[in-house]
Amino acid sequence: MVAHNRNVEEIIIKENEWKKKPPSKSIEKEKLKDKIKTHSGIELKSVFGPEDMENTPYSEDIGMPGSAPFTRGVYPSMYRGRLWTMRQYSGFGDATQTNERFKYLISKGQKGLSIAFDLPTQMGYNSDNPLCLGEVGKVGVTINSLEDFERVFDGIPLDKISTSMTINAPTSIILAMYIAVAEKQGISLEILRGTVQNDILKEYIARGTYIFPPEPALRLTVDVIDYCSKYLPNFNTISISGYHMREAGCNAIHEIAFTLANGITYVEEVLKRGIDIDDFAPRLSFFFCIHNNFFEEVAKLRAARRLWAKIMKERFHAKDPNSLKLRFHTQTAGVTLTAQQPEVNIVRVAYQALAAVLGGTQSLHTNGADEALCLPTEDSVRLSLRTQQVLAYETGVPDVVDPLGGSYYIEFLTNKLEEEAKKYIDKIDEMGGMLKAIESGFVQQEIQENAYILQKRIDNGIEKVIGVNMLQIEREPELCIFRHDTKMEKKAIENLNNLKKRRNEKEIIENLEKLKIVAHSSENIMPIIIELVKNYATVQEICDVLRDLFGVYQSPEII
Repeated sequence: MVAHNRNVEEIIIKENEWKKKPPSKSIEKEKLKDKIKTHSGIELKSVFGPEDMENTPYSEDIGMPGSAPFTRGVYPSMYRGRLWTMRQYSGFGDATQTNERFKYLISKGQKGLSIAFDLPTQMGYNSDNPLCLGEVGKVGVTINSLEDFERVFDGIPLDKISTSMTINAPTSIILAMYIAVAEKQGISLEILRGTVQNDILKEYIARGTYIFPPEPALRLTVDVIDYCSKYLPNFNTISISGYHMREAGCNAIHEIAFTLANGITYVEEVLKRGIDIDDFAPRLSFFFCIHNNFFEEVAKLRAARRLWAKIMKERFHAKDPNSLKLRFHTQTAGVTLTAQQPEVNIVRVAYQALAAVLGGTQSLHTNGADEALCLPTEDSVRLSLRTQQVLAYETGVPDVVDPLGGSYYIEFLTNKLEEEAKKYIDKIDEMGGMLKAIESGFVQQEIQENAYILQKRIDNGIEKVIGVNMLQIEREPELCIFRHDTKMEKKAIENLNNLKKRRNEKEIIENLEKLKIVAHSSENIMPIIIELVKNYATVQEICDVLRDLFGVYQSPEII
């Protein structure tokens, strides 16, 4: 240690001598510029060295991969042992179209499915509701009943694939349908693998597809976690998501802080039921966005892992090492994609994918180059998947665990991001927790202010965006874009009407009455919902009962 300190001192002396050298014209120009900062506002020197890691204890804050605090990765061998899951997000139109796209992706080497649901499904409405006119099947697959889910997974054995479902307010209903499909395929629930997003708090913050007020919505979230901890031990019961907050305009510091603060809230709610921390924490998962500021994004993932491990150990006294692991999915940043010169998005996505892998992601979705214009075409989806496959099989990046670990710059950023995120978490604790921070509008305000600042920087040309405020071209290239089938909405309504004629209405009415009783009690709501979907009760029929009991949430006004 003495030798190390002496070495650092010598380097600092040499660095000071280097700074005293006569400045070149380029350095003089540099002095006239604004100070260079990351997207999160972290000020950067031109060179980083050992002095920037001097107060970083290696064993406590960096350590080895697969060991707490997991800064360098949650598994000892990382991608040398197993590559990340290439999980392309998909879902559009009706169930049959989505089934065809899933089979296409599997045929091209995809190992995990990731389902997008249309807005009516996310909001708990059926396709025939007048509110849904023009939205059916637009941004994801439309699901009215178990019959639709059976079509989605027709010919896809659920014991051979893992499935991620981006659903929040109606999570219990969609998961119940997945369980029912598995049972019809004769598959034991114990071997089902996948993830439900089930992260309702970020809906109030950034995304907006909430239905019920926060307290009953949290109850439904915890019911899913509780049920899965007993019956679906290999299923990730929640994907605590920073992605949508980042897309709404927050920076990397906010993304870490607000995501982990939401995680703290969910853990506290589950613990209130008397469930031991180590009985459910290993199945918690997270979801992060990968933006353009390359090194900050790599450091963000490392900092989030370390901070979560400390929270679980010091705050919640978890003893199982798996409870300390922050396992996460990542997706390249949709908000960085441009409609101008869309082929440049291929480059953006590739660099973002590289940052995700260098940061140690467990699964990854790479966006399509055409997604600023439309749903991705099959060609675009294939190229997105090939981007990951080139990274995995041709670059050598997976050959070494945490290859940027020990970089003075990366370790500085990791430390700084953790430090600044911790300040936000402490502030939220002082406010009474994340629910209070959301209800007061604090979190939403922070994100909106950052989004405004970023947009002003783009508008003023400070933040460079190729094709938008620099390097424009007169004639944009023509793309073959995805065209939505407008007849699909009529078909979905016809299928729904036909279903209602065939099903047993008496059983549904009886079970909807049972749902009211269970929802009024402290009993877990999952078993009765599973029974309802097996009877082919629709998403809206179930949600309407809960709307009547719980009410509908109205967001606070943010000025």
